[in-house]
Amino acid sequence: IRQALDANGHQLTPILAYSAKYASAEYGPFREAVDVTISGGGNRKAYQQDPANRRESMEEIRLDIAEGADAVMVKPALAYLDVIAAARAEFDVPLAAYHVSGEYAMLKAAASNGWIDGPATAFEHLTSIKRAGADMILTYLAREVAEILQ
Repeated sequence: IRQALDANGHQLTPILAYSAKYASAEYGPFREAVDVTISGGGNRKAYQQDPANRRESMEEIRLDIAEGADAVMVKPALAYLDVIAAARAEFDVPLAAYHVSGEYAMLKAAASNGWIDGPATAFEHLTSIKRAGADMILTYLAREVAEILQ
């Protein structure tokens, strides 16, 4: 991708690689919302990483950087804070973390039932992701957090 962008005059276009994308049950709310299925009954585990294998993620990040990625991502975030921390310790590129739909849905469901303080928990989630080493966080909480911060 980097070579093709550069060859076509897009040297300043950054690449964010979804380097460590785990086969996670936490993508469920998104898939349900957009009615996503794999034709022929395929399995995402063929291209998403095994949740038990952190070494594979480190190798995928290393390869993506070698292939020209300007930034890398860990997805989902909360269950993989150890991966975010390991990536931050090992690599000197911008590191993104994706606080995915399932993480968001669990927070919102618990808050709506009065089990947790939603805004406080949202900030705790995002703070833990940042503390683990993420430079940027993609989250469904973005608008809500921005409104609270204003």
